[in-house]
Amino acid sequence: MSGDSPTSLDAIRMERCLELAREAAARDEVPVGAIVVFEGEIVGEGRNRVEERVSPIAHAEIEALSEAFRTLGAKRLPGAELYCSLEPCFMCAGAILHARVQRVVFGARDPKFGAVRSLATVLEDDRSNHRCTVCEGVGAERSADLLRDFFRARRS
Repeated sequence: MSGDSPTSLDAIRMERCLELAREAAARDEVPVGAIVVFEGEIVGEGRNRVEERVSPIAHAEIEALSEAFRTLGAKRLPGAELYCSLEPCFMCAGAILHARVQRVVFGARDPKFGAVRSLATVLEDDRSNHRCTVCEGVGAERSADLLRDFFRARRS
């Protein structure tokens, strides 16, 4: 599978995603955080808000993309990068494609819902009219630990 190599800047940006994921966990949301970067600046941030918004579409990536659209006054984000602590699902991968995001960096894989590497490769499918560069594994262990701890606490 093609992919992109992580940079030290990717690790710095993933730190913000992990902070947002911890904020989500503190609000009893699945700990996932995302940011959108355009021309070197964070233009959108999001954390899971599914419980808060009583909506299954309030994923971190959707929240971050929505804020980026408002910030930039645009419905497309060519040249933007999206960072997420967890592999995007099918819904989020579709939104990323529609937004024309250039590059996606994610931490942990999601074996049950992941649409970028685990269950499919939606962002790199040759049949699509847009494809993204993908970099995986940045902050993966810490992201997985956050998720594992969150679900362990819910089961106890």
